[in-house]
Amino acid sequence: MGRALVWKLNARLHNRMYRYISGHASDDVLFMNWAYEEDPAMAIPLDPTDEPHRYPIQLYHSVAAQNGGLAGMRVLEVGCGHGGGASYIMRTFGAESYVGLDLNAVGITFCRRRHHVPGLEFIEGDAEQLPFRAESFDAVINVESSHFYPHFTQFLSEVTRVLRPGGEFLYTDIRQWYQCDQWEADLEATGMRMVAGRDINKQVLRGMELNKPQWDAVWDRIAPGFLRSIGSAPTTGTPLSRDLENGKQFYRMYCLTKG
Repeated sequence: MGRALVWKLNARLHNRMYRYISGHASDDVLFMNWAYEEDPAMAIPLDPTDEPHRYPIQLYHSVAAQNGGLAGMRVLEVGCGHGGGASYIMRTFGAESYVGLDLNAVGITFCRRRHHVPGLEFIEGDAEQLPFRAESFDAVINVESSHFYPHFTQFLSEVTRVLRPGGEFLYTDIRQWYQCDQWEADLEATGMRMVAGRDINKQVLRGMELNKPQWDAVWDRIAPGFLRSIGSAPTTGTPLSRDLENGKQFYRMYCLTKG
């Protein structure tokens, strides 16, 4: 079986998994992204209600803070999941407004029920056909979801379209080792200026290890048996973490600005 076909089958499985989790999650399942921790520890101050989600939050925090913060900005997050990152960023970074968009209708229903923050709204929509006018946003955030978009370059074209001149694309995601050259080429082809880009495998692995008790408790509660058996949770001791350790996958973080 070819690599491309395996990747497509994996994408289909994970999209169904996310819909399943959204339909069965309790209100404490606010994050579905992997985790992040630096050395020495980031030690960002968190509210007591945010503390259980420290390591997924630190991934969002690091992405959002790449180019000086989001104060006064109109922000769009594409692929907002269960909205935990959107809520944290809106409460922490002083954005003027924040729109969380996701294709998963069940997830958007969850977000609207769970998160009530002034200036924050959630919309069902397609990453490859963003339902917004050109130059509508000062920043677009995308955390760990673009690797399953059917047409990644179309998504990048939409990001470029909805950003105002000087706007920021704040982005983190994962790719298989053999996809990385094309990944970089696709980002360069947008015409946006690369402000920062780095591998964060070590930081993600460290975060996954520290977040393991929290994630395992969630996973055991809501994941069906076949998902537990194949070890598809983003935690240590699984194929996902071993691929990061062995360099078969790369997790990277980027900041690009539109000219």
